[in-house]
Amino acid sequence: MDGEERDPGYVDLGFARVDTDRLSRTGDPEVVYAAGKTPEEVVAIVGTLRAAAPHRPALVTRADPATVAAVRSRWPDARVEATTVVVGDLPPARGLVAVVSAGTSDAAVATEAATTVRVFGADVVRVVDVGVAGLHRVLDARPVLQDADIVVVVAGMEGALPSVIGGLVGTPVVAVPTSVGYGASFGGLSALLGMLNSCAAGVVVCNIDNGFGAGVFAARVARSIHAGGSGVGEPR
Repeated sequence: MDGEERDPGYVDLGFARVDTDRLSRTGDPEVVYAAGKTPEEVVAIVGTLRAAAPHRPALVTRADPATVAAVRSRWPDARVEATTVVVGDLPPARGLVAVVSAGTSDAAVATEAATTVRVFGADVVRVVDVGVAGLHRVLDARPVLQDADIVVVVAGMEGALPSVIGGLVGTPVVAVPTSVGYGASFGGLSALLGMLNSCAAGVVVCNIDNGFGAGVFAARVARSIHAGGSGVGEPR
């Protein structure tokens, strides 16, 4: 209408232009990557996102202890999982994602992936410490992997676990290399190259330590399988 101010689809906070239109474009709200931001900046961005989409939770990734404390001070009910923080109620879950970690040193990235899956509207089951140094452990978890709509596999060192799981089940596999390992691991590069060269079919690869990216992708796949005719702006 003439005379009405057009909504630009973002809120200008001076230090950041917060995208408040992402929900309508993609079905998922904006996420705050906390690394490199001050706690005060993160709190301001989260507050903007909550005001724009109060029915969906705000997700903060890579939060340091000071940022976690600041968010919890503003929102005491915030859920904290390692360096990932959720403000607001989780959406209903559609579909199931299995998040598998090779070792306990990979737990932080796996937790980021699992928390992201729930915030983005799918259910999650965790399988922990089933690396290739003891294959009997992952074999015992095979029924859980087969029941999932998609599997996220998080591993460092040589990054072999996604290939093993990709050869055990027909479920799509998202591999996430971590920066865990000794010098020749080159900060996760060895695991990344190993996963990219997987001989198992149905394995795709995310960037090093990118649990968030894997979680978003897996949740969208799981939601789409169980869509039930939901519209844009709601978990699918």
